[in-house]
Amino acid sequence: MSVDTLPEEVKNISSYDAFSKVRKHLQTKIIGQALLVDRLLISLLADGHLLVEGAPGLAKTTAIKELSAVLEGDFHRLQFTPDLLPGDLTGSDVYRPETGEFVFQKGPLFHNLVLADEINRAPAKVQSALLEAMGEHQITVGGTTYKLPRPFLVMATQNPIEQEGTYPLPEAQLDRFLMHVFIDYPDAKSEKLILELARQQAREEYKDVTKTSFNLSKADVEQAQQEVLSIHMAEPVQEYLVQLILASRKPAAYSQELARWISYGGSPRATISLDRCARAHAWLQGRDYVSPEDVQAVAYDVLRHRLLISYEAEAEGISADNVIEELIQQVPVS
Repeated sequence: MSVDTLPEEVKNISSYDAFSKVRKHLQTKIIGQALLVDRLLISLLADGHLLVEGAPGLAKTTAIKELSAVLEGDFHRLQFTPDLLPGDLTGSDVYRPETGEFVFQKGPLFHNLVLADEINRAPAKVQSALLEAMGEHQITVGGTTYKLPRPFLVMATQNPIEQEGTYPLPEAQLDRFLMHVFIDYPDAKSEKLILELARQQAREEYKDVTKTSFNLSKADVEQAQQEVLSIHMAEPVQEYLVQLILASRKPAAYSQELARWISYGGSPRATISLDRCARAHAWLQGRDYVSPEDVQAVAYDVLRHRLLISYEAEAEGISADNVIEELIQQVPVS
């Protein structure tokens, strides 16, 4: 990607260079999970939040920790448990006897990167404490509103294997997530590379940790987010994006099969998220325009948690991904 390929207003590509280095660095640390790395960076670029679902041991926690190591900002891991309280996330007013006043003590949400590990293990009142923080980048405690730092990214994880003692996320909470990403086990080649990396890390465990020669500053992130918003999207591509969402709301206009499968389609937040993610995907590919392929590339992760599948479809073994695939096949590219 050269300066000449960018629009006039975003010809400073220092942020793109920084993101490219970070992307390559993460791919050497997170073996076999290129999709997770890309979706994490897209969420950061699109100023959204990520829900990741996969079996234990697939580098979900490692991915965001490695990103925090090269990002100018701070990181906090939250282990969600059934006894967690909303104040454990947001913070609370603490009484100081020496002054006779209440002082607000910030909770773990006041960090740039937050890992909400096994989010479905906490009750609904704790899950809902994330709503204002994720949607508005602020929290309210005791009638006072506090702004959260920027950039602010929540990566929540779910374990699809164990469902006993969990609290499924309601649709309103799911819709706050920019993307819902499924990750699977790495292939044989990646597994061997993981073994070698694990041995190398074990050998260096007691050595001084050497920092990377590059760093992703907050200015880089802000510049990149502005560049993403400035990426050109032609009118036909925008029309295609909108028609995909509209097809999920009125599927009978496209096929009776889709009409049987979908109970409720994507909300306007789905349209906005698909737009932001498609732009970020194009930017990461080094292009200054959005193509229909960019929209299709992120459609599954943006829509799978926003479509309500009918009981009839579930009985037939139809998943949200099957429905999205059918939507892509039925909606013509403008």
